[in-house]
Amino acid sequence: MFASESVLAVLPARGGSKGLPGKNIRPLAGIPLIGHSILMARSCTEIDRVVISTDSLEIAEVAQRFGGDVPFMRPEELAQDDTPIWPVLGHALRTVEETERRSYDYLLLLDPTSPGRLPKDIAGALSRLAAARDADGIVGVSQPPFNPMWTCVVENDGWMMDLVADGGRYTRRQDVPTVYRINATLYIWRTEYVRSNARSWRDGRHLLYEVPEVRSVHIDSSEDFAHAELLLQTGMVQFPWVNDAPR
Repeated sequence: MFASESVLAVLPARGGSKGLPGKNIRPLAGIPLIGHSILMARSCTEIDRVVISTDSLEIAEVAQRFGGDVPFMRPEELAQDDTPIWPVLGHALRTVEETERRSYDYLLLLDPTSPGRLPKDIAGALSRLAAARDADGIVGVSQPPFNPMWTCVVENDGWMMDLVADGGRYTRRQDVPTVYRINATLYIWRTEYVRSNARSWRDGRHLLYEVPEVRSVHIDSSEDFAHAELLLQTGMVQFPWVNDAPR
């Protein structure tokens, strides 16, 4: 299906994380966190190019050791604490296409802090997106362990109120519609949408691709790292590239 279509994978890894400094190169199962996403991407036959968008020479060096390409350094104005991801991806696509003098058909965003996706997820999501010509992209989601429509409330002047106004009409948990959460495992867009004048990626029409919740880890803290390590140690989550990875 993708013989004539090309996929550019972009891994954004800013060096100035304040929540957990150095998280992108912190070891997980003996491999720097960003290394997991690079190794996963390199094992996907659907992906034509894997590039890292970073402002950090240290991250760039680690990424290259695991087979990631760093064809440019991210400009300072796109590496601030409050920089949205959308212009970062636009810059990466534009820079790579101008340098290579070619166009890609799909852009795959792989957040290094969400390493739980597998090659079969990428293949499945690409296949679904390719079949839906009216969709701009597809987003990785999972079912959380609780349903916000059923359990989440807010406080209003000291009184409990349903977070979702319509949630109160359900009297049985089994009747509540399935709710998904965006888990950051994968985002894929048609590059024509990335090149458009959309203010945000969420302005587009997106499909959902479900990834099991157990693999939908997102690492932003030491506790998150410990949780991910436990999942790998117990075998509840398995990364096929771990044993053959460079150390």
